[in-house]
Amino acid sequence: MAIFINSDSKVIVQGMTGSEGQKHTARMLASGTQIVGGVNPRKAGTSVDFDGTSVPVYGSVADAMAATGATVTVLFVPPAFTKAAVIEAVDAGVDLAVIITEGVPVADTAQFFAYAQSKGVRLIGPNCPGLISPGQSNVGITPANITGAGRIGLVSKSGTLTYQMMFELRDIGFTTAVGIGGDPIIGTTHIDCLEAFQNDPETDAIVMIGEIGGDAEERAAAYIKDHVTKPVVGYVAGFEAPEGKTMGHAGAIVSGSAGTAQAKKEALEAAGVKVGKTPTETAELMRQILNG
Repeated sequence: MAIFINSDSKVIVQGMTGSEGQKHTARMLASGTQIVGGVNPRKAGTSVDFDGTSVPVYGSVADAMAATGATVTVLFVPPAFTKAAVIEAVDAGVDLAVIITEGVPVADTAQFFAYAQSKGVRLIGPNCPGLISPGQSNVGITPANITGAGRIGLVSKSGTLTYQMMFELRDIGFTTAVGIGGDPIIGTTHIDCLEAFQNDPETDAIVMIGEIGGDAEERAAAYIKDHVTKPVVGYVAGFEAPEGKTMGHAGAIVSGSAGTAQAKKEALEAAGVKVGKTPTETAELMRQILNG
């Protein structure tokens, strides 16, 4: 089992013909993802060759879906065009849109997220690495060779910490790892992933990675306390972050005592979550739970 994507997922790439789109489409194909088409209105009717695999380019998401049966799209589209690209995908009726793009204006995200919600379409991102169900499908930019399939579910605000945690726990492996992104507004939250992992029969335990800023981790802690019966371990990045500074992610800014790593750690521990001081310590806590 896996959440949101699996080996049957047919994926199209908006922005596949650009440099980032081509680079990561090649990586997704190499890891076994069913990439069935790309979208570029100016290059409709052409195709792109990826090491002997020819992927057709369509003029619109609707055309790509009609021709291929795709239900998932991943976006490598510049920030200025991301809103229009997401709305196009939502109008075409995709089930899931994964938005890798960094630097999307928050006002744009607010608009296309509200629109997607009204149409029942799940978004992941923006400003995220996407998600991977090892051995089945990899939608985004997560390295596929750092871990294998296993028993852990992972949800993380940080891309690089996603990769580190997957590598640290490669001896156990993952059902799905979801990088939800670190912008102030994101399409899929910690809570959405916690609910999905709780309901997935093959996920035995969950790792949750948060960071300073906002109250997402506090809300997740409340959800865990009331709804999650599987063991959860956590890590919160940013204990040394100076107050009032944005730290890499647009959402990672601390104002007063709100949004601090310490406050998040305390909220999670009050909900029964074991919180590590470092990613390595967090991985060891998970290993003790599953091997104990």
